[in-house]
Amino acid sequence: MAETFAKKEKEKKKAKEKQDKAEKMRDRKANNSKGKNLEDMMAYLDENGNISSTPPDPKKRKEIALEDIQLGAAKFKEPEEVVRTGTITYFNESKGYGFISDNQSRENVFLHVNQLSQLVKERDKVTFEIERTPKGLSAIRVKKTV
Repeated sequence: MAETFAKKEKEKKKAKEKQDKAEKMRDRKANNSKGKNLEDMMAYLDENGNISSTPPDPKKRKEIALEDIQLGAAKFKEPEEVVRTGTITYFNESKGYGFISDNQSRENVFLHVNQLSQLVKERDKVTFEIERTPKGLSAIRVKKTV
């Protein structure tokens, strides 16, 4: 009985797959990483923290004190409290609050009547210190300048 074209094609395809599989097996055996010695599998870190295949130079080694190692995020340090100058841009005596325009940063800083040492009105020049509150910057120890 004569073979059909499709049957011949299937046989050719199977033979090709078998040949490819045998070739992959030979490649795996040739490039086998099993049985490597420990030195071949070692990786090192250089003085900059990069991975390298060569051991680091002991002459470039740096000693680090335990106190210098910081775990976690750096703590925020408040800047030194300095007396600032500014101008009262808005003040409502009946409600007891207002705003000061800081001459240094040009920011508006909240002012509460409890922080005043003397009565003030709009456009008065004042000296004050800044305190960070949950709602933003607030002026404390406010004094009117002459």
